[in-house]
Amino acid sequence: MRGSPVRFRLFQACTAVLALAAGCGRVPTGLVVGIACPLTGDQAKIGQDMFHGAELAVAEANAAGGILGQPIALYALDDQHNPAQAVAAAHRFVSSKAVLAVIGHLNSACTLPASDVYAKAGLVQVTPCSTNIDITRRGIATLYRMCAHDGAQGAAAAGWARKARAKRIFVLDDKSTYGQGLADEFTKTAKALGLAIVGRDSLVQGEKDFSALLTKVRAARPALVFFGGMYPEGALLAKQSHELGLKAGLLGGDGLYDKTLIQLAGPAAEGTAATMVGVDTAKLPNGKAFIDAYEKKYGQVGPYSPYGYDAARVVLAAIARAGAPDRARVAAEVRKTRNFKGVTGITNFDAHGDTLNQVISVYMVKNGAWVFQSSLNPHSR
Repeated sequence: MRGSPVRFRLFQACTAVLALAAGCGRVPTGLVVGIACPLTGDQAKIGQDMFHGAELAVAEANAAGGILGQPIALYALDDQHNPAQAVAAAHRFVSSKAVLAVIGHLNSACTLPASDVYAKAGLVQVTPCSTNIDITRRGIATLYRMCAHDGAQGAAAAGWARKARAKRIFVLDDKSTYGQGLADEFTKTAKALGLAIVGRDSLVQGEKDFSALLTKVRAARPALVFFGGMYPEGALLAKQSHELGLKAGLLGGDGLYDKTLIQLAGPAAEGTAATMVGVDTAKLPNGKAFIDAYEKKYGQVGPYSPYGYDAARVVLAAIARAGAPDRARVAAEVRKTRNFKGVTGITNFDAHGDTLNQVISVYMVKNGAWVFQSSLNPHSR
């Protein structure tokens, strides 16, 4: 579905979907929840995972009779992981008075500018997976995050590097809000742990040839390369490092943790490690039922499918408690979320709007699959 108009089926004629990239369609009416993420392009896989998780939550709510006696419509816009498109989507959500809350965005670079639009309109936003730590440090009362932030993720990655005895590390990022922020957090903790950062450089999302950059990396003789970025570029780094004979291991954040990286990199993916927010959903109390329901409709669960699902359920519960289709009341009820038992764990929001569930897991590619290595909560509160 990448690079082509996205078409989704209706759930019981109650879930309305519109792709911004298509530039057409009717804004749904009734009780509406917006969702924005990349539905086309090279990050469509993870965006569709997030979307499908939310879509499943809405379908289940509608099957149970809806909320406030009405069905819920899910209004989806494709931001193409482009900040300008994200802002355009935000304005479309805000202009539709039926939209009571927004789930999104996937990318921190999109959440950052879009959150200002939502805040001005008093429209509550719950991001399932934007991890840059700064987006919730700007005093925005309408912004909430379901996943651990990069302060926790960077610290966990640095701790793993120390345990792996990778004393010389070259740090790369993709110049995105997410990539640079994660690389900064990793570097800060790595230095505090006594690890040597032997170089720092950047690439650009969408580039295909990293041979010159990797030649520079190889000359620094690192034991490990840390990459703050997404799986399309991460796969190319793994593959081209192998071709150049660069022996350093590759470590990244949740942007790498997707089976697509393994498919793109092939055998060169072996040994690649990545941090991921949370723990294995299958090991959590409510995980199996979610996985069974999700895989029956969509196939294999993606890393952020559970977060899309839980973000939608938090929003739907807030709408139900609000007792009326009123944005201010819904936003107030999201703020009051306490001990929400989701498939990703227990959710409580702190004063910043961050979940207190800051557990991070580390995975490594072994025999063509991501294999769990360890988990920890480096920022326990």
